[in-house]
Amino acid sequence: MDILRFLTAGSVDDGKSTLIGRLLYDSKSILADQLEALEKQSKNKNANGIDLAILTDGLRAEREQGITIDIAYRYFATPKRKFIIADAPGHIQYTRNMITGASNSQLIIILIDARQGVIEQTKRHSIIASLLKMKNIVVAVNKMDLVDYSEDVFNKIKADYHQVAETLGLGNVDYFPISAFYGDNIVEKSQKMPWYNGQTLLDFLENVEVSDFTDYENARFQVQYVIRPQTDELHDYRGYAGQIMSGTYKKGDEITVLPQNIDTIISKVETAGNEVDEVFALQPAVIHIEDDIDISRGDFFVKTDNQPQVENEIEALVCWMDKRELHEGNKYFLQQRSKIVKAIIKEIEYKIDVNTLEKISVNEGVKLNEVVKIRLKTASPLVFDTFEKNKSTGSFILIDETSNSTVGACMIVE
Repeated sequence: MDILRFLTAGSVDDGKSTLIGRLLYDSKSILADQLEALEKQSKNKNANGIDLAILTDGLRAEREQGITIDIAYRYFATPKRKFIIADAPGHIQYTRNMITGASNSQLIIILIDARQGVIEQTKRHSIIASLLKMKNIVVAVNKMDLVDYSEDVFNKIKADYHQVAETLGLGNVDYFPISAFYGDNIVEKSQKMPWYNGQTLLDFLENVEVSDFTDYENARFQVQYVIRPQTDELHDYRGYAGQIMSGTYKKGDEITVLPQNIDTIISKVETAGNEVDEVFALQPAVIHIEDDIDISRGDFFVKTDNQPQVENEIEALVCWMDKRELHEGNKYFLQQRSKIVKAIIKEIEYKIDVNTLEKISVNEGVKLNEVVKIRLKTASPLVFDTFEKNKSTGSFILIDETSNSTVGACMIVE
């Protein structure tokens, strides 16, 4: 049974948390003790019926304000599929949280309040989805009960959003008229919208074919640990442990060790303590090679005939996540999975207006939640692909040298 990871995004009070709560509630994914606590807390909030948003607004402070602040993750399953849901904040000042949730999602549900239609935040979330190269977009027009389940309202919002999607080059957009509060078209078909002939939202999520993250073509393996037991029994054992980021590896493959650029051949592959014929993307593995080469944590094994780029000057889009501003000349640690190197910001090329996609020249420091294109230089060469080609090797974070806080989420571009 496969897993679908999806994100819900929308403006404040569009009903994201209520929608997720409704999916959990109607698909019977809530345990009896959770339901009892839910009913009790709902009474405390004086809500009409059960307040389903409580299921995902996990922090007490968030619930008291009636908003979502951080990304809230929930898991549930139906007989057809497993789901991991990320509920993103609606406030503009939490744009960075939304980007964090979207980077690991295969599909995004953008909620639109039927009373308000397509607004600035709708466009912002759509732009972020386009920046992150998301292939599947679901537009859920919520609170249809507050517009008397009007087909005209739904069609107008659908037409308005279609223009946004065309401008951004978003493909595979599906539209659903729903009421998360009453459950219309979530799990069961609504009798109040006879004009709607499509699937329910859950039916769609159970059956939608999403482009798989997994890349079986471009073989990438980053060393996390060098195994040298140095015991009498395993005196000459030397294996390189890590997770296969993409592609496949087997005994006899000709590989190149990067950034050293040394060719060798795989002598053995292991997983779960056993020698196997082949290991493939997302498996933990131990790879053995024929030659004695000085290899450290963070180095890459790639197929000799399919190599990534190796440079110490990189261009990337950065979502800035720190209250302290980003300036040219600033120094940070750059972490790409197991690899950590020092880096300096050589140039801030432009800022992207997340409301219009307009490129704006930067005359001052980059502030929290802003998205900019930068050019940086690393102290030693970095092995990478573009984010569009390989999300694992095409992304990294920037870390403040003094506080060790993550200050930037970065996607490598051409």
